[in-house]
Amino acid sequence: MTVKLELIDELKRRANVSYEEARDALEKTNGDMVEALIYLEKQNKVNQEKESNFFTIVKKIIKKGNRTKFIVRKAETTILSLPVTAVVIITVVAPYVTVIGLIVALLTGYKIKFQGKNGEEMKVNETIDKVTNIVDKAKESFTEDIKK
Repeated sequence: MTVKLELIDELKRRANVSYEEARDALEKTNGDMVEALIYLEKQNKVNQEKESNFFTIVKKIIKKGNRTKFIVRKAETTILSLPVTAVVIITVVAPYVTVIGLIVALLTGYKIKFQGKNGEEMKVNETIDKVTNIVDKAKESFTEDIKK
């Protein structure tokens, strides 16, 4: 039996399954939408949480933010280690304090890093390292100019 694309789209949307799973379910149930939904439920293929759900996405972002750490170090000593979620909240509440704190940290030789769940390095650290190197070179150049 061939199933119309409209039915497949509707089942895909309602059950949050792939096109293939929707087509197979509709073929096995002779195009009956209700029976196809029941069939998918019995197969444990119906995904209750839709990725497009705003609150689901927000919860995932917060969980990831809680697992990711914002770390400020001086030499080998950790000065500050906070979840990224807390850093974002602080930045929203007191943006000037955060910006000034970051500038002061960079100018005084502190290292800023983001660390993932299992201690893995984050890609953003490459950019932070580049900025730190630029700031260090600017400090050296400024210091040399003052000594002259």
